[in-house]
Formats: sequence, C-alpha cells, structure tokens
Amino acid sequence: MAYRLDSVQVGAARKVQINGRSILTAIHKTAVAGPVPVLPLGLQGDEQADLSVHGGLEKAVYAYPSEHYAFWQQARREAGVAEIDDALSSGSMGENLTLSGLLEADVWVGDVLRFADCALRVVQPREPCFKFNVAMGFSTAVKAMALSGRCGFYLAVNEPGTVQAGERFTLEPGTRQMGIPELFKAKLFKHLR
Repeated sequence: MAYRLDSVQVGAARKVQINGRSILTAIHKTAVAGPVPVLPLGLQGDEQADLSVHGGLEKAVYAYPSEHYAFWQQARREAGVAEIDDALSSGSMGENLTLSGLLEADVWVGDVLRFADCALRVVQPREPCFKFNVAMGFSTAVKAMALSGRCGFYLAVNEPGTVQAGERFTLEPGTRQMGIPELFKAKLFKHLR
C-alpha cells in the first residue's frame, strides 16, 4: 500500500516564555518546499532544543498523521482557545513529516517507511512534554494526547537521502514485536507509577 507525505517541516530552536520562564524549544515547525535532505541526525535545517528527549540517531525525525488534526482543532475549540474556523497548519504538533493514511495502529517498532530517495525506521512513540501544552494553547493537551493515543512516532534514518512534500512512500514490515500504541501505553504507565 502507498501512503502520502503531505508536508515537510523544519524549525530552529528559540526561546519562548512559559510560566514566566525563558525556555528553549524547537516545537514550532515551518513547511519547506522542494527536496529536503535527510541526514543521520534528521532533516537539514531542523533543530532540537533538548537532546535528552528529542533528536539523536533514534529520534531523528518526528512523523504525525494528518488525520489527527481534526481532533486537535476540536480539542482547542472545547478548551476555548480557537475559533470555529481555526485551522492548525502542518507542523503544529512539532512534526517534521505530516503523513496521510498511516496511523499509529498501523506501525510497529522496526517497520521502515520507504521513500523514493531514503528509508526511515520506526523507533518509538512521541512522549509529549509540557511544551506541547503551550504549543496547543491549553493546559490539558498532553493529557489529551495521552488519553487519545494520537502521539505520532519517531523515526531513525536507515538510508539518508531526501524527502519531498507530495511524494508517496510504502511501509515495509519489521519484526512486528511491539506496536506503537502498545509501547505508548507502556511508557505512559511507567511515568504514572
């Protein structure tokens, strides 16, 4: 089955004010056009502010399903931070790749997303931090992600190359021992103990 890469985003780390503190974050991503180089540590032009939780070889690229955007628009309306016509742009979740047709339930750790010029391996689900609350504009966004399982997933770069918005890709099954939803629940349970 072929899936679609809707958009590609990168962002620079910058300081923002969160609860009166100056915090470094790179959650704010902007769409880029044309072929974007994919290097072992991520997309060219992308930065991560806290390498203890984002980035590195195992979390080089963050992918998020476009199908979840309607959920977040509704959640923002219910929280009173968005108008009825509010539209979140691709990259609003902090993702590098906005995908169509591939949800968390469809991928397993070790699966490979095969693009025309590179290959990215599924590594783990995203674990949201307090910066996600700020990006979404309401204090329970992290909880909403945890309860809904709409977390997206991190990718390691198996084969460097390029990706481009609009291109199709395929999913090559890995060993299929741990699915993203199961791993997400296990990680959340560990934090709640």
